[in-house]
Amino acid sequence: MTPNGPGSRWSRRRVLTLGLAPAAALACAGIGGAELVSRGVLPGRTLLEKLDGACSVPAPPLAFAPPGPSADGTFYSAARRRTVGYTIAYPPGHRPGDQLPLVVVLHAYGGNHAHALAGMSPAQAVALKPGGRPQSATALPPTAHPPTALAPMAMVTVDGGDGYWNPHPGDDPMAMVIGELIPRCQRLGLGRPPRRIAVMGTSMGGYGALLLAEKYPRLFAAVAAVSPAVWTSYPQARRANPDAFASAAAFAADDVITHAAALGGRPVRVASGYDDPFYPGVRTLAGVLPAGAVAVFAPGCHDGSFFTAQEPPSLAFLASHLA
Repeated sequence: MTPNGPGSRWSRRRVLTLGLAPAAALACAGIGGAELVSRGVLPGRTLLEKLDGACSVPAPPLAFAPPGPSADGTFYSAARRRTVGYTIAYPPGHRPGDQLPLVVVLHAYGGNHAHALAGMSPAQAVALKPGGRPQSATALPPTAHPPTALAPMAMVTVDGGDGYWNPHPGDDPMAMVIGELIPRCQRLGLGRPPRRIAVMGTSMGGYGALLLAEKYPRLFAAVAAVSPAVWTSYPQARRANPDAFASAAAFAADDVITHAAALGGRPVRVASGYDDPFYPGVRTLAGVLPAGAVAVFAPGCHDGSFFTAQEPPSLAFLASHLA
């Protein structure tokens, strides 16, 4: 983790700022980060860094081809016992009815199908022309620069609630994705064999993406997780968010670090900022990922600027393995 000099970064002004601007701190946190503030996971120091801009990551230049069509819809989910919304986006030059690979994108805590990505819409995401990795990122092992345009793939996002994408009594978003959402997409020609399916997510959705890829190795051909919200123990998870797991047994069954070996044989990319509260967990995860997995660590926090910086290379990574 990058060194922080306490004497140089804790001015009287900054202490006063924290006391006078809790609403501003919450606003800075954004989707995903807001959960950490409300749960007490983001320490006061991190809030100060947000207020002063110390967490800001330079936004990568984004270029898009003219977006293809996208459509919003709803369906009743028996697995979630409620109606959920979803968005399907097609890449440039394609339209409904085309046979395409599919990437499933899972939203962060507090998000929904319309806000699954921090820096772009689903239609923009599949029309992205990534220019390269963030300059400050380091990858283990090194990776090639992303292509100038993504290989064609469709994208679907869906409402998963705030249950961390793992099963809860009366609400099973994982079963909804596997048994309802993906079959719906496949009936439209998306992700239907031999076309492949990948999964990606940010924060809570990053945890969910890893979980789905571990549980369904034959379904998901690749996975990318941006700032995944992972804990190393059930007590740690319960202190931060009592609703994330229904029990210690549920945590043990769905602990993506313990079961990381299940990701073997498929492309995996994870990314985390050095000042992200989940960084220790992601670092532990990186240490047990199968050989060949890519772990990216760079300056940044658990916020929109880091998410936005890491989404383009994550999408390029998945597109290269779905082509």
